[in-house]
Amino acid sequence: QVQLVESGGGLVQPGGSLRLSCAASGMIFSIYSLAWYRQAPGKQREMVACISTNNRTNYADFVKARFTISRDNAKNTVYLQMNSLQPADTATYLCTAGPSRLEVGAGPVIYRHDYWGQGTQVTVSS
Repeated sequence: QVQLVESGGGLVQPGGSLRLSCAASGMIFSIYSLAWYRQAPGKQREMVACISTNNRTNYADFVKARFTISRDNAKNTVYLQMNSLQPADTATYLCTAGPSRLEVGAGPVIYRHDYWGQGTQVTVSS
């Protein structure tokens, strides 16, 4: 069975950094686009960052200058480096895998979320 397992979340002070990881198994990792979403209680899930099979990236406006998505196909892992974290970034962060299409002016966008991880909690608080 396919599994996506996130890790690296935790409690961090405003201005701090975290690096999230999502390890995949049971799938041909290199043929999937990958993305990080986040969801706070009572709010809709929103896309944070996406990376395609050929390393094109797409970021939500609210993280463009602060977050970096990357992938290591040899390790079947996608990462999200988060810098300058703020309380508004507090959420459960989930990774997803699926096919993507290129959106003009933005980059890759996953149009079918074949798999989801369970999520890792990020809390930014002083």
